[in-house]
Order: sequence, then C-alpha cells, then structure tokens
Amino acid sequence: MFRAIRIHAYGGPEVLKLETLPTPVPGTGEILIRQEAMGVNFIDTYFRKGLYKLPTLPAILGMEGAGVIEAVGADVTDMAPGDRVAYPTALGGYAEVRTIAADRVVPLPPFISSDVAAGVMLRGLTVHALLREVYDVKPGETILVYAAAGGVGLLMCQWGRHLGARVIGVVSTEEKAELARQNGAADVLIGHDNLPARVRKLTDGAMVPVVYDSIGKDTFVASLDCLAPRGLMVSYGNASGEVTGMSVGMLATRGSLYLTRPGLTTYIAQRSALLKGAEELFGLIGQGVLSVRIGQRFALADAADAHRALEARVTTGSTILLP
Repeated sequence: MFRAIRIHAYGGPEVLKLETLPTPVPGTGEILIRQEAMGVNFIDTYFRKGLYKLPTLPAILGMEGAGVIEAVGADVTDMAPGDRVAYPTALGGYAEVRTIAADRVVPLPPFISSDVAAGVMLRGLTVHALLREVYDVKPGETILVYAAAGGVGLLMCQWGRHLGARVIGVVSTEEKAELARQNGAADVLIGHDNLPARVRKLTDGAMVPVVYDSIGKDTFVASLDCLAPRGLMVSYGNASGEVTGMSVGMLATRGSLYLTRPGLTTYIAQRSALLKGAEELFGLIGQGVLSVRIGQRFALADAADAHRALEARVTTGSTILLP
C-alpha cells in the first residue's frame, strides 16, 4: 500500500485528499519509482480546477518527481532497481510510489539531489524550451520575464544572463524584486501597471523582441504592447486565468506580432530531445551557472496548503512535496 493525493472532483485546494491505495505493478515498458520528492507547479492547479481536463476522475495530480527505481517491467533493459531517476511531465506525481513509462524518465547524476531534481525538472526543461527552442535568445537582446522570482522565473533570469541577454523581470513585491536581481535580472519592474510605458523607458523606445508571459488574462494586452515590431509573444501560463476572446487583428495593428502558446510536452516528445534538454540543464547546474532555489517544502499530506501558497503568489523559487 502507498499514500497519494487524489481528487474526485474539480475545485479548490480542499478537493485534494490524502488516500491509501494498493501498490501498482509496472507494466510493459514501465518502471516503479519510490519517490523521494515531488514538484508542485501551477499546471497542477489548472488540472485541479478543471481548466485542463484530466483523462479520468478520481486522479492523482502532480507532473514532476524524483526517486529510486524499485522494479522494472518487461522490455525495460537499460534501467534497474536502485537507479536514481527523475521526470518532468507525467501525471500521477503526488504519491509515495508510482509507475511511469521508462522513456519518460532521465537518470540523475550524483551531484543532483532528489529535492533539486523535483524542483527543477519541469521548470528547468521549460526554461530550456523557452530560451533555446521557442525563441533562441541571442547575446545583447533584451527579454521581458513575468513572475521573475518564481521557480521558472529565477531560472530564466540566470539562464538569460548566461546567454548574454538583458533580462527585465516583472514581480509583485520589492522582496521578490531583490531576489530576481540577485539571480540575474538587470532591471525589475514591480506590478503590472503602465508596464508598456515603463518598458519603453528602459529600452529607450525600442521595446523587446520577446515577452515571456506566465500570467495570462490580466497581462496579455500589456505584454503585446511591450513588443517591438515583429516581436514574439510567448504566453505559457494562466496564473490570472485563461486568455480568451482575442482578435488576431491585435497582432497586425501592433506591428505584425507573432503569438505562441507552447507546451513542454511537445518539445520533449522524443526521448532524444528529453535527454538532450536534461543534459544541458544538469550541466549548467553542475557548472554553477544555474542555482535551484527550493523556496518551500511541504509534506505530501499538506498538498492543499502548497496549492494555497502557490495561488496566493507568496512563494518564491520552487515548491516541493516530501513523502
């Protein structure tokens, strides 16, 4: 038997229930992991609320985790019990043990702890996709990053600086602003009011070639107005709600802009891409270029409190659950 957090209906944090379930057996191509840490991400709240629909209910939430392999199923020949592994995008993470397709995990190097892995896999590979694939950031460019003191944001500040970019971060408090500066943001703006005007001032009227917006509904139009002609709007989150009802004409009138709504699963669908991204991510951590901040640790049983903290925007860095 094992403990897990399940939901039986969509709703607020109160729908997260701690339950005891039978231990699963890995099927063909699967492994069984004894989890040592699990990541908590905004996408988990989208699934919990029903913004993103789950395949079935009840369901175990959580997309990210790390631990030790306890058993392997048929046809798994390159992994064995005792191996340390982690994964970034597979539902079923809020649990002491879980099965998962073997091709969705990556081996952990000795210098990456399970806590760090659970706090960086989804966020770090998201940043890799955003800065290297969705838009290939060049030295000397200026980029605008929302939620710059969050788990993704801090990594974007660090990685952007490493790539030679000038990072303008957007945060909600002076405390978070200082954290963003410490992690590589050249300039930090507090709050969303008059954002385009403030970006115009910082860039001497040039605006930015790319905006990374994880907020969604409340900031969408302002983000478009921060872009230079033919700039790219990267809308990759819905912290304030889903963006709906826009007209594509908004892109034309603001300078022939581009808009994308990327999802990490597309960028790591091939195992080779997953391994390549993880290798680059772990390499930069090992070199000290990237520092993973675990801002909050909650017991598995307190997953609801973790969701409340995340949605109240009082967290910094990554949030993890511990079994």
